[in-house]
Amino acid sequence: MTLLSFSKLLAIIIGCMLIAIGIDFFLMPIKVLDGGVIGLALIANYMFEVRVGLFLFVCSIPVFVFAWFKDKIMLFHSLYGMLFLSYFIDVLEPYTYHFRYEIRINPFTSSVIGGLFIGLGFGILLRYNTSTGGLDLLAKLLTDNRRLNVGIIIWLLDAIIVSIGGLLFSADTFFLSVATVCAGGIVTSLFTLKIKAR
Repeated sequence: MTLLSFSKLLAIIIGCMLIAIGIDFFLMPIKVLDGGVIGLALIANYMFEVRVGLFLFVCSIPVFVFAWFKDKIMLFHSLYGMLFLSYFIDVLEPYTYHFRYEIRINPFTSSVIGGLFIGLGFGILLRYNTSTGGLDLLAKLLTDNRRLNVGIIIWLLDAIIVSIGGLLFSADTFFLSVATVCAGGIVTSLFTLKIKAR
């Protein structure tokens, strides 16, 4: 793997921690979905109690293979992001329900706050030209050298996953997940708008 600058490493750690907090403390207790690979991992967790972090890593392997041919530097930086994110999600998961007992938040507010944390985390990662290796990496690779906002692409991909989750679970899950994806997509779009990657 290539060496990271201190600022990029710090951005990866902070971004991944924010995403993990959004998932573990605001989405999982109320069984709400995010989009992309995280959404798939949450679906697997809710249905089969699969470890979210491990599922994220396994599902990102095809994207890493694509990145190997497209942008090897981005690939290596995203490997760091995936490892940190997988670790933080699985480490924080045991504290999920303790957090919910201490802080009472209605489901809609929890969904939006979760989306804000996740969107901010992804925005930080993308600003530093890195990702967590899921669909955000794929979106970044597809939008390089094109006049497309990566946040919008991520939002569109997320919408597909959330729709699938809504069919598998309930209308409440679908609408709360839409709130999460919209909040996250807006924050990511604003955070990556007119900001050049380092």
